[in-house]
Amino acid sequence: MKVASYTVHASQEQAIRWNRAAEAEGHRSAGTWLAAAADAYLKVRAKAGLPLPLAWRRHGRFTVRLESGEEVSIRGQVSPPFAAYQGNAGGQSRSCHFYTLVYTPDARIIATLKTFRQAKALAAELAAVLLRGDPPPPSEGIVERHRREAV
Repeated sequence: MKVASYTVHASQEQAIRWNRAAEAEGHRSAGTWLAAAADAYLKVRAKAGLPLPLAWRRHGRFTVRLESGEEVSIRGQVSPPFAAYQGNAGGQSRSCHFYTLVYTPDARIIATLKTFRQAKALAAELAAVLLRGDPPPPSEGIVERHRREAV
């Protein structure tokens, strides 16, 4: 398992409270308690239906199944399990003024929207569904609402 390390700055009062809480809940350190608290916070957000903030990175590669059925490797922005590229279901195009959101585990196109901002918002909302443990949604419902709001 890969591990990441974080440095958290806290006031003296916060440190005392965190250490007490960690000890009371049986954690070996305040760090493990903070990790559990952050995970619990994200799960509560997801259950409440609130969008999750996703970290997008530019210039990632991913596979997309185009409307023709062909699977191609495309370059775009990635925030697993989602990716987005400039273009439509027919493929990537720098001259196209649309952005297409892709569910990368199965290379499925979820929606084509007018802006990258709308694609990110849709991905954040769908991430909450996935975190709850529900299966990835079909290209309906939430997607249609985002398309209507984009007009």
